[in-house]
Amino acid sequence: MPWLELITLLALLQFAVFGGLVGRARGMYGVKAPAVAGDEMFERYYRVQMNTLEQLVLFLPALWLAAGHLDHRWVAGLGVVYLLGRIVYFRSYIADPAKRGMGFGLTFFPTVILIFVALIGVAWDLISA
Repeated sequence: MPWLELITLLALLQFAVFGGLVGRARGMYGVKAPAVAGDEMFERYYRVQMNTLEQLVLFLPALWLAAGHLDHRWVAGLGVVYLLGRIVYFRSYIADPAKRGMGFGLTFFPTVILIFVALIGVAWDLISA
């Protein structure tokens, strides 16, 4: 389980860092709170943070539910792909939002795999009970 705990903590830390970068961008581009629009570069940082939050809502429960049905090392490996994918997503979205596809895929597909692993595992447990 320590690998899953580490992946969870890194995902939370990554989200916090993205939040900090949004705060920094807010100052750099002169977007005063509570506004979330006004400068395109600020909006890119903001969208990365919000999309990461949207992904976390799926990723974290899927990570832990899948771990109940698949070796923790495989689940943690998918978590590493997710974390690296978020970095790729961040870098590509800031540079050119049209090129965010690979980063999105590297976070979306591991999450979908984790969801299906958990779903199949739960279905198997229900059938076997």
